[in-house]
Amino acid sequence: MSLKVIKDPIEAGLKFDEKGLIPAVVQDGDGGEVLMVAYMNGESLQRTLETGRTWFYSRSRRELWEKGRTSGNLQEVEAVYFDCDADTLLVRVKPAGPACHRGSWSCFEDLLALREAEGAAPGGGAEPGKGAKPGERDKPGKGVMSGKGAKPGEEDLAAFPFALEEIIGERRRRKAGESYVASLFARGPDALLKKIGEEAGEVIIAAKNEDAGELVYEAADLLFHLLLVLQAGGVGYRQVLEELKGRHQKKTAGGGPA
Repeated sequence: MSLKVIKDPIEAGLKFDEKGLIPAVVQDGDGGEVLMVAYMNGESLQRTLETGRTWFYSRSRRELWEKGRTSGNLQEVEAVYFDCDADTLLVRVKPAGPACHRGSWSCFEDLLALREAEGAAPGGGAEPGKGAKPGERDKPGKGVMSGKGAKPGEEDLAAFPFALEEIIGERRRRKAGESYVASLFARGPDALLKKIGEEAGEVIIAAKNEDAGELVYEAADLLFHLLLVLQAGGVGYRQVLEELKGRHQKKTAGGGPA
């Protein structure tokens, strides 16, 4: 069976619903895992095709949004298919990070149990993350952290900063009076930078007082406000991690200390 390629969405005869929307199933182009389901309208589909990155339409905010624009977890589009009824899209992507706002690689991380057949394993199917291809288990929020035996909950902690970026992005779009994050952004960059100075000072005091509990608390405040500053500057948390990893690799490749 040969694949028919249609360049013009109009020629494809896509069937949008009464609100002008069409569901889009997003699939990992490498492993084939379903990552998320969202909706597109004509404009977001056009932007997706033109930019090569996923754009959707938010039914709650009634606006277009680019996946990963605030978090850095962009989705590079490899192909866009439509089904035999032309009323659903399948978007194959190369994801830069987790798809779910909770920080997991896929939004489909919870399993409904099937009726157990005799001799069948509970749940009636494979667990998410089982049978992954080499390297897949290193993805944030998927499988075991870094391919090692992570303790329960560790992989969720490793993915949480990415989820927090999504939350910050959502709250940033609210009205200033509705969210601390929105209010801080509304006050401008100087207010954000001032908070970094304040929180860094609190970290120093906690460390000097040798108070472990207070140090954890103040370090969390500092990290949170650092994420705000990064987002204001258009920088994702992933970029910082990649910089650190790159430095480490350069030093270890040169035989120097990590």
